[in-house]
Amino acid sequence: QVQLVESGGGLVQPGGSLRLSCAASGSILSINTMGWYRQAPGKERELVATINSGGRINYEDSVKGRFTISRDNASNTVYLQMNSLKPEDTAAYYCNAHILSRRFGLWGAYWGQGTQVTVSS
Repeated sequence: QVQLVESGGGLVQPGGSLRLSCAASGSILSINTMGWYRQAPGKERELVATINSGGRINYEDSVKGRFTISRDNASNTVYLQMNSLKPEDTAAYYCNAHILSRRFGLWGAYWGQGTQVTVSS
């Protein structure tokens, strides 16, 4: 089994910062792209940022210059540093990873359980 476990969400005032973490564990041979998505109430899930195994990074336009994605390949962990947070950043944030399962020998897309980020005064 493969698991993604997220942490770091919470309540923060506008202009504040939060750091999300997501650790992958279990039957893992290799991890390609890791990323963060978010879903606000009544809206579809949207991409926030991704980083592939070679370090190539992609950001959604509204978070460029404010959010920074990074990863630690040794610990299979991806991070999202969120600065200058705005009320419109309020959403459930989900970790995603493309993982080659050691058990099944197949690539699959895995999701974390989600962590809530609320930006409010």
